[in-house]
Amino acid sequence: MIYLDPQNLRQLQLTELELLEEADRVAKKYNISYCIIAGTMLGAVRHGGFIPWDDDVDIAMLRSEYERFREACQKELDPRKFYFQDHTVTEGYRWGYGKLRRKGSLFLREHQEHMPYEQGIFMDVFPLDPVPESRMGRSLKNLECFLVRKLLWARVGKKADRNPLYRLLYAVMDKIPEKRILEYYDDMIEHSKSCRSSWVRILMFPTPNDAYGYLAKWYQGGEDVLFEGKPFPGVKDADEYLRFKFGEYMTLPPAEKRKVHPVSAFSLPDSEDVQKDL
Repeated sequence: MIYLDPQNLRQLQLTELELLEEADRVAKKYNISYCIIAGTMLGAVRHGGFIPWDDDVDIAMLRSEYERFREACQKELDPRKFYFQDHTVTEGYRWGYGKLRRKGSLFLREHQEHMPYEQGIFMDVFPLDPVPESRMGRSLKNLECFLVRKLLWARVGKKADRNPLYRLLYAVMDKIPEKRILEYYDDMIEHSKSCRSSWVRILMFPTPNDAYGYLAKWYQGGEDVLFEGKPFPGVKDADEYLRFKFGEYMTLPPAEKRKVHPVSAFSLPDSEDVQKDL
């Protein structure tokens, strides 16, 4: 495992800021609505930029905007610097959301070294899909999302899980053809398009507490917030959203929880200095 030192972590964050600026440029050119979310939004409000120990950037948009963004990336991105990945455009990609990555860099999460696609420094691009209005309906949808997510995760889980029984279970789950799992996920997306609800979620990502979703209003019509001195679209009703997701969000976590995720290999754009877990 490699834990990035403060200097490399800051350079990683600045590369991710470059990705965020590129995503913002593409979104503005094509009139695509998005907002910064999760730890990125928290960082903007509490720190004016990155949470000091954070190593990623998150944005989200409604599914219709996400599909337009993915298409725009194929036209707009300079392939010498950037590339966009999701399961519809990247062979072997098993996450249910997109990543905008920096060409000429390397960022390998622990236990993902064997995944068969290019893994540069990235920012997450999350599509939001409607989920049932009732909490019971969202609970059932959450179970479906959990099962499909674990099937997609099995390729990593069979190596990463600390429990040998779970590793065995993931190895069995990984026998299910990837194509069939992704076809089922695509059916979930299509089915969600007919759902009329004030609630949305990232289908292939866990949700906080027991609400099993987020209010759709938070992702529409928010004001710009400053992040690292630059304006980006934020969530609407930021205090309500952040309390829902993080609780007393202005209180710093204990020191032992302020940790950077370990990586297996890391290099900055166009650098010959590659750090690897030997």
